[in-house]
Amino acid sequence: MAATDKMIEPLTFMYADDGAIPNNPTLPFLVYAKAINLSGRVDPAEVIEETFRANGWDDNMWRNGVYPFPHYHSMIHEVMGIAKGRVRVRFGGKKGREIDLEPGDVTVLPAGTGHERMTESADLVVVGAYPSSGQYNLCRGSRAEHARALQSIPLVPKPEADPVYGADGPLVRLWGR
Repeated sequence: MAATDKMIEPLTFMYADDGAIPNNPTLPFLVYAKAINLSGRVDPAEVIEETFRANGWDDNMWRNGVYPFPHYHSMIHEVMGIAKGRVRVRFGGKKGREIDLEPGDVTVLPAGTGHERMTESADLVVVGAYPSSGQYNLCRGSRAEHARALQSIPLVPKPEADPVYGADGPLVRLWGR
């Protein structure tokens, strides 16, 4: 099992619409500190990928970093796991919060949650994925996108499982089914 032996209760955050980034009005943004045990792993990104895949978060999986500009996805939820390095990300738009992330940390962004890389280490590797329900899109906070996002965010289906802990994980309890 890639998840730590003890289930990590995530930190939860709610961000208000700032006029450019809508955020999610009903579902909290989640941060799981040290949720995936990467110690002694040759390819920590593979461990994160296996964890997400086992829990149904394997749509459009990627390895990369975090874009250095504010953006969000209005038609799908997103999970990001830190495989290597460190990164500071501002979540929630201009009035949001900067959070430092390191290997083993996982974030779950409900549709509409703004995110933007502030700083990163040279060795950063982030694994990202999406649940099979929803459709990927990239929004940068334009007025036209914002208006459409306010309509589409409430329609995004909730995932069947937590990306780290599965059907009985904290996300299912915190977001409902």
